[in-house]
Amino acid sequence: MDTSLREIYNEFAETYDKNRGLFDMTEVFDSFYERLEIKKGRLLDMGCGAGEPFPRFFIDRGWTVTGVDFSKRMIELASKYVPEMKTICADMREVEFGPDRFATITATYSLFHIPSNDQTALFNKFYRWLCPKGKALFTYATKEYTGSDEFDGYKEFMGQELYYSHKSPDKLYADLKEIGFDIESRDYRDIGNETFLWVTVSKPAGDMETSH
Repeated sequence: MDTSLREIYNEFAETYDKNRGLFDMTEVFDSFYERLEIKKGRLLDMGCGAGEPFPRFFIDRGWTVTGVDFSKRMIELASKYVPEMKTICADMREVEFGPDRFATITATYSLFHIPSNDQTALFNKFYRWLCPKGKALFTYATKEYTGSDEFDGYKEFMGQELYYSHKSPDKLYADLKEIGFDIESRDYRDIGNETFLWVTVSKPAGDMETSH
């Protein structure tokens, strides 16, 4: 992720308090949580921002949560709002964890800021890091948001030009299946007058990570 995007998110942190609650994720969380076969464990939240809402939801249910974000100011807010969460200030493409480490991985409103050419490598890491029966939930940009089947460029958000990148849904699904994921749900959701694709994938029960 480029320096300008990091600076923009540092600036967003300054107005975060005013916009808390703008995007209600309760329904998303409830539907995802119901799918989980592992009801308590370790969550990795990629692009955690200020730690709301997903880290907060999981911590309130007894989970151990690690959050990764490249914005120092957002990480500072996370220490305020979700002090129980372990935080790592880094580009999500550069962090490393051991295999079969997390029961759940979430990446809400974050993956589409990574070039589409880098996304497959990150999904491979997700697969390696997940426990068998573990699940991941992520938000993906599509033509409903960018206007194009595939996109690599900038769009305005909250007065700033942000970088977005995505493949077509069909190419995304093909990548996920090639990696080994089972695709459990693919829902287009309008939240805060923005429509994105929400995808839930799972790692098969018998697949202990050794080679991916």
